[in-house]
Amino acid sequence: MVGKLMGRFNLIVGSDGILSQYIALSKPKIILLLLLTALGGMFLGENGFPNVLLVFNVLLGGTLASAGANAINQYLDRDIDAQMKRTRKRPIISGRIKPSHAWIFGVFLNLVAFVWLMFGVNIIAALLTLSATLFYVFVYTIFLKRSSTQNIVIGGAAGSIPPVVGWVAVTGELTWPALFLFAIVFFWTPPHFWALALLIKDDYERVNVPMLPVVEGVDSTKRSIFLYTLVMLFLTTAFWIFSYFLMPELLGWIYLIGSLLLSLGFIFFAWQLLNKVDIDGAKTLYLYSLLYLALVYVLLMIDSIV
Repeated sequence: MVGKLMGRFNLIVGSDGILSQYIALSKPKIILLLLLTALGGMFLGENGFPNVLLVFNVLLGGTLASAGANAINQYLDRDIDAQMKRTRKRPIISGRIKPSHAWIFGVFLNLVAFVWLMFGVNIIAALLTLSATLFYVFVYTIFLKRSSTQNIVIGGAAGSIPPVVGWVAVTGELTWPALFLFAIVFFWTPPHFWALALLIKDDYERVNVPMLPVVEGVDSTKRSIFLYTLVMLFLTTAFWIFSYFLMPELLGWIYLIGSLLLSLGFIFFAWQLLNKVDIDGAKTLYLYSLLYLALVYVLLMIDSIV
């Protein structure tokens, strides 16, 4: 009896259990970074600690929507995922989750997320979140990913929505700071993703996905990465300058100094990549880019409460 119960328990929550597979389908590591940017938008909008219940509602709604979008993405990309080393062990490809189940799971989560955000936050937050999923699925996954070298540039708009959702959750309106919150993630996405694309260029080439390194080559990609890191320095600094003149209480010296140092580090690693042979330094830049975005939004949070 006990053995049967343990067997059923492992079937559900074990490392290869159903729950574990659906969590893997949701890409939780990606979701965590998106939620951090949403939280940064909330702290900035509140100019301090936001309401705990509101934070819970935003983070839960964002988690559900992001998980659903990732599930639909893997359903649509299952043909190329099966041919790429990086993705061939994903739950759909390995047969642990049926494609139709992944599709239903993704759609269901986004419907729940929309209703949750509409009643627990506000209609603007709900519509923005739904638009991010629709853009990610239809514009990026179905159209751009397989047709344009600018796929991740334009498609990155979907991942730039969470901090805006955080802002409107608190303020109830789309004002100019939301544009900067969006732009920081939007212009961060290409250098971050192209660094990864350099590392798995052969995978993308094998499945005929026109990522920049495949079409334009390694050197051109490295130059583009470097240019985007310069844009990040300009953008994060411009945010502080606009704040200084238009809304002085919004951002302080902690954000300015911290973002300057982080952006200079981003430029440094991109410069190293640019001047090294082949793709040496791409992994370092990729990992730093993750830290960079996380810390920029942590700085926004710290600056809001001190």
